Amino acid sequence: MENNSQIIELLKGKTATKQEVFHRVSVHFESFKEHLRKIALQCQEESLKIDSRIGIAFSSRGNYDAKLKFGGDTLLFHMHTNVFSFDEQHPIWNWGYVKENPLRAYCGMINVYNFLSDSFKFNRVNDAGYLIARIFINKDNHFFVEGKRKLGFRFNNFGSDVFNTYALNSIIEECILYSLEFDLLTPGFNAMQRVSISQIMELTKNMKLTTDKRLGFRFNYENEPPK
Repeated sequence: MENNSQIIELLKGKTATKQEVFHRVSVHFESFKEHLRKIALQCQEESLKIDSRIGIAFSSRGNYDAKLKFGGDTLLFHMHTNVFSFDEQHPIWNWGYVKENPLRAYCGMINVYNFLSDSFKFNRVNDAGYLIARIFINKDNHFFVEGKRKLGFRFNNFGSDVFNTYALNSIIEECILYSLEFDLLTPGFNAMQRVSISQIMELTKNMKLTTDKRLGFRFNYENEPPK
């Protein structure tokens, strides 16, 4: 094979790096689930002193999924099984840390979504959740977070920030606080004028009229004009 040495070099570089990234992020996601479970137990005890109707619970459907329910809100943490790099316009390429070794740009990704708890309770599959944070972690355990407010600027020193227990707890706390600050807004009257017989029938069965919780911000791609 004429290109045998090139193939071996790519396997040693990119492929081995991606395997290491996936392993590290998998370990960190297990830590996420453990901390979410502890938070649920601690907050449940406190919430019972306030109002027994406030439901706080942790659940997981597998290795890459975790949910934290607190009252009317649910945070869904989802670990993507692929490893990503970034387009040439992304700010990550401005870091000297990455310029020294471009393989450091390969990251695993954990997405955090905010849903209404009733969407899961009543199996309203048409309801929308909103991405509130994306956590990127590389092979050296360096990380940064994309999001809004504190989630967007508190964790953005990729060259020096290392993912640890303190960072994990801080991210979870900020996600919870961010979700609690925004309330469910009623849809516009004009948007709800038309309803089908099937929707009404489904509504009485399992409440499937679409509901979502606008979170008071748009990511950059939402503000771009259509192409």
